[in-house]
Amino acid sequence: MRWITRPGWPGNLLALAAGALTTLSLAPFDIWPLALLSIGLIYLGLRELAPKQAAGRGWCYGFGLFASGVSWVYVSIHDFGAAPPILAGTLTLGFVAGLALFFALLGWLWSRWLRPASAPLLAALVFAALWLALDALRGWVLTGFPWLYAGYSQLEGPLAGLAPLGGVWLLSFVIVLTATLLIELPRLAAHKGALIGSLAALALLWGGALGIGQHAWTTTKGEPITVAAVQGNVAQSIKWDPKKLEMQLLLYRDMTFHSRPADLIVWPETAVPILKEHAEGYLSMMSRFANDRQSALITGVPIRQPNAEGELRYYNGLTTAGDAQGTYLKQKLVPFGEYVPLQDLLRGLIAFFDLPMSDFARGTPEQTLLQAKGYQIAPFICYEVVYPEFAASLAAQSDMLLTVSNDAWFGHSIGPLQHLQMAQMRALEAGRWMIRATNNGVTVLIDPQGQITERIPAFEESVLYGEVTPMQGLTPYLQWRSWPLIVVCVLLLGWGMVRRRRT
Repeated sequence: MRWITRPGWPGNLLALAAGALTTLSLAPFDIWPLALLSIGLIYLGLRELAPKQAAGRGWCYGFGLFASGVSWVYVSIHDFGAAPPILAGTLTLGFVAGLALFFALLGWLWSRWLRPASAPLLAALVFAALWLALDALRGWVLTGFPWLYAGYSQLEGPLAGLAPLGGVWLLSFVIVLTATLLIELPRLAAHKGALIGSLAALALLWGGALGIGQHAWTTTKGEPITVAAVQGNVAQSIKWDPKKLEMQLLLYRDMTFHSRPADLIVWPETAVPILKEHAEGYLSMMSRFANDRQSALITGVPIRQPNAEGELRYYNGLTTAGDAQGTYLKQKLVPFGEYVPLQDLLRGLIAFFDLPMSDFARGTPEQTLLQAKGYQIAPFICYEVVYPEFAASLAAQSDMLLTVSNDAWFGHSIGPLQHLQMAQMRALEAGRWMIRATNNGVTVLIDPQGQITERIPAFEESVLYGEVTPMQGLTPYLQWRSWPLIVVCVLLLGWGMVRRRRT
């Protein structure tokens, strides 16, 4: 087995396969122990490599992870961006190769600056801290791509109870620490105290998570409210076709008119595919309908309004009608989908860079929550729900959570189910109910334990009915966010650098 730790292509191929195992630990496969195996293999593979070799092996791991986990971007580029298969494949490979650089950086930093020579317990702790730091960096650079975090594998796993304490990043930290300690057990056996301490820590973390998972961090606030979430299943190919506008407006109108009475009616992202100012008559009609039923209506709609400099800009937004108030403008935009980086250079090269509604502006952070039926609702449009810290900042002010999306961009791939899993994690972290309304699925209601209570199939025209309960109180994660974990990781990384210098 020495070939695993030595330089060369056998070890790099294993790293490539190990990366793909993490994807299998996440939705829709949910084989959570594979996350431990995946991380354990790459940790072992980096044990003896020089910095340059470690960077290469880390890149192979990252390539395996993202090639298996986010290759669904090909669907967006080819099917809806009108790029030929070769070009779409090239762009997808470039995207995957670029993301893999984060793991190349992990390998290089570990080998060059942090890997202790003869301290297995410290090595495991520092590697977990470094992993988390690179996860956080990936969630920030170029607006971030916080996808495929190992912690999501625990939504149905034994560690789920830790999510309200420290969020998905705490789950990732514990998974990485567990995997590395298991690899280090043979070396720890030479240090009886360290071995006993490590095993006790693992037992405490995993056993404690099961116990904490039974604790309710939030309490109910008022009576349950009824919900009707409308899934129109509009094909992406006609979403922005002016000739199909009336058909779409009539679809959502008629599905709502014929739906059961509900306190809250929710339509998905850009269900109204026309500027709000051009749809005032239509929205006024829906508002009268909602008022007649004593309902609140929330829908996605593009909005044009001046920014702080007085310049008219377009926003991906949510608006309300009936017994509701507020407007929300999306803050976290999808690169190339909602805005084009370096657009002066890229626009016009291929149709993918000129997709409809790909010039949105960011909404400001100083926005109030939506209000419906007297309750505060934290809104997230599509991509925003995948940002743990951003979501926590809004959830802490809310009584319930709402996310709307249009995942038709990703076809029948695994992307929409990964997206759903992240929404479930946000509900678990916040201890709040979440309503998820999508254009083509998956439309669901999620309880404060992150479990789906109501669901309608994807790619069906249907209305989801159910109840959600407003909640009050803050989980430790909503109170403290990731700051305690950040402090721990900074101290561990500093300790690792000092120890490395002394050896």
